[in-house]
Amino acid sequence: MRKRPNLKPRMERCGEVLIPDPAAVKGRWKTEFPGYDELRLEIGCGKGGFTAALAASEPEMLLLALEKSPDAMIKGMELVCSEGIGNVRFMDADALLLRDIFAPGEIGVIYINFCDPWPKSRDAKHRLTAPGFLRSYADILPLGGEIRFKTDNRPLFDWSLDALRSEGWEIRDLTNDLHKNGVCGIMTDYERKFHGMGIPINALTAVKTQATKCGADGVPERLRNAALSDARGAGL
Repeated sequence: MRKRPNLKPRMERCGEVLIPDPAAVKGRWKTEFPGYDELRLEIGCGKGGFTAALAASEPEMLLLALEKSPDAMIKGMELVCSEGIGNVRFMDADALLLRDIFAPGEIGVIYINFCDPWPKSRDAKHRLTAPGFLRSYADILPLGGEIRFKTDNRPLFDWSLDALRSEGWEIRDLTNDLHKNGVCGIMTDYERKFHGMGIPINALTAVKTQATKCGADGVPERLRNAALSDARGAGL
């Protein structure tokens, strides 16, 4: 994505909440950011509305917000800075590189909200709930760690549910209409829009167990290498 001309100075003004080289912190996140009960990760934070609200509601945890579109992420950074929310850090990075950023067990909870459904079968490997990604998540979560997943897209949800079960995750809090009896939890901007249109929101929590698959058979090496090349080209 082409970056806007004023992006760099805006990022610099919010430098206190940006992790410029997240891979350099691998294995040391809790040492670098002491005093928090838990580290959590949001994959695809977009403009950061959910990010800011969640962090403000749970100041005892550190929320790490990952987004590969800096034009969107800067809006979240500016929101967090303007509201004085101190327990958020942003990363301009690709979810393909999670193993390069986090050591095993460093993250307690992963949030995946309204991700791209990649509807064509040939693109299924790009879905954030594809088996390759799920094994990356399993690598950085401890036993009992969670993925919290929400989407308006029922075909993606059903496909993801099958993938999670096949990969050995325990499924909890499954619903195909999260807000049926009133708003439940913190909404994303997309979620608020879809809920206003009467579109039901699908949600679940997936828990890592002894049966959960992890390890080297994760993200295809070709995709990971492409993401690494992009990161180096961006100076990350």
